[in-house]
Amino acid sequence: MTDTADERRALAARLTRAGVLSSPCWRAAVEAVPRELFLHPGVFLLAEGGRWRPVTAVGTDRTEWARIAYRDESLTTQLDGHLTAGQAGGPVEGSPTSSSTTPVTVVDMLEKLEVEDGHQVLEIGTGSGYSAALMCFRLGVDNVTTVEVDPDVAARADAALETAGFSTWTVTGDGLLGHPRRAPYDRVIATCAVRRIPYTWIRQAKPGGIVLATVGGSWHYGTGLAKVTVAEDGTAEGRIIGRSSFMQARSQAEVPIAGDLSARTAYADSERETKVPPLLLEEWMPAFLAQLAAPGVRFVRATSLEGNRLLYLFDPDRESFASFTEHDGTWTVRQGGPVALWDTIEQTLTAWQGADSPDITAVQLHITQGTHTYWIDGHPALRWQHHIA
Repeated sequence: MTDTADERRALAARLTRAGVLSSPCWRAAVEAVPRELFLHPGVFLLAEGGRWRPVTAVGTDRTEWARIAYRDESLTTQLDGHLTAGQAGGPVEGSPTSSSTTPVTVVDMLEKLEVEDGHQVLEIGTGSGYSAALMCFRLGVDNVTTVEVDPDVAARADAALETAGFSTWTVTGDGLLGHPRRAPYDRVIATCAVRRIPYTWIRQAKPGGIVLATVGGSWHYGTGLAKVTVAEDGTAEGRIIGRSSFMQARSQAEVPIAGDLSARTAYADSERETKVPPLLLEEWMPAFLAQLAAPGVRFVRATSLEGNRLLYLFDPDRESFASFTEHDGTWTVRQGGPVALWDTIEQTLTAWQGADSPDITAVQLHITQGTHTYWIDGHPALRWQHHIA
């Protein structure tokens, strides 16, 4: 095995300069844990035409493999829920379903988790196992429990952890249910995105415990890193502390809207000019707010046969849609179904603009067993309460 001590020290130095690595304990972990062990059998690198080029540890020059392993980027390790680089004979198409997240994001989240010696940590989404290894080095193997829903991904992560010398608690199961057997936990951290923080995580955390997770909806952007503290009464409160993007939890992953979009939007109940351009939904904070205002909404981009840009909102559960067309810089919206999706979202975006467009870090969050409430202080129109069925 190639000695990557120099690469690890260089990674730690870059993370320190980037302002995400400040604790000596976490720096020691970064310098000690070989990331390359957690990339076997290999990774997929984006190639021309949107295809993926498999690169395996075996068969790749050791220096080149080390260079890839310590890139400052997320590395895709699985496509379409089953395909690994070791199984692909050449460039392939597919959708990433597991990855080794960029060290910048991993270490930044670990620093924000505020762990202390002796803390018990529950990790949701083992993935490659790299973040679990860092926590094992920092806290000890008996203090880390990590849950992965994909049996194959879990097996590869467990083997890599064993190779690295960390015989920790690796569990195959639905992370949305936590792992009650080893509860209560001082900290819960999720390395997948969820539509909302499951109450099971709150219930399995100790009073004073911290839960850190990416929330906000199912879009690939427009989500935020929520940090909440659990209270004695079983509620939790905190705020969105920054932008964050992860793959969606498997059980919450959505099938893309497909088929003839014009047919799905043929019968509208209303048509009017928009007050704000729907292009706002391509920006992070407006996308986050849209998903708070209309949970379950999907945003779809398309092009007409004439080459015109088309935008759509769909809510399959509520059988509603909004479709947008542009002419000379003016947008028209057609809405159909029992819920006027764009009316709801537009009201929220207008209120946000009227509040001087605060950043995502202005959003606060309160969780009970039955509700999730988000709000921005001082703005009653920017408050959303979601009831849990």
